[in-house]
Amino acid sequence: MWYMHEGMGWWMLFGGVWAVILWGGLIALAVWGIIRLTGRGGPDTGYKALEVAKERYARGDINKRELERIKRDLDW
Repeated sequence: MWYMHEGMGWWMLFGGVWAVILWGGLIALAVWGIIRLTGRGGPDTGYKALEVAKERYARGDINKRELERIKRDLDW
């Protein structure tokens, strides 16, 4: 009677594709934001070698001579 289904064919597929792109983008943006806020996944997340050496020296695991050698080796 109203011919509502005429003209609604293959182009409706684009609506589904856009929905997947939209939701995928929003989910990816949320995951990226969470990773950035929690401080995970970046190059600055681990200890630096000199900090580890200083902690080991403070605990008594290495002596002053070894700490100085590590400092020289890391200084290049």
